[in-house]
Amino acid sequence: MPRDLAIFGAYVPAIVPLCVGGAALTWLLDRLLAAVGLYRLVWHPSLLRASLLVTVCGALGLAVYR
Repeated sequence: MPRDLAIFGAYVPAIVPLCVGGAALTWLLDRLLAAVGLYRLVWHPSLLRASLLVTVCGALGLAVYR
């Protein structure tokens, strides 16, 4: 069953705040990976960043909707 959250009187799906939190977590992971120097080893850094965002948001969504 989908979970909804009441934010200022409006119901929003729980996946929306999860994706916002996932974007913040991805930003932190991105800074960490850049500091380590991982982006010098990958073929397409932007594609890695996008896949990291999808993976983090998907993992958070699975944790809530499981």
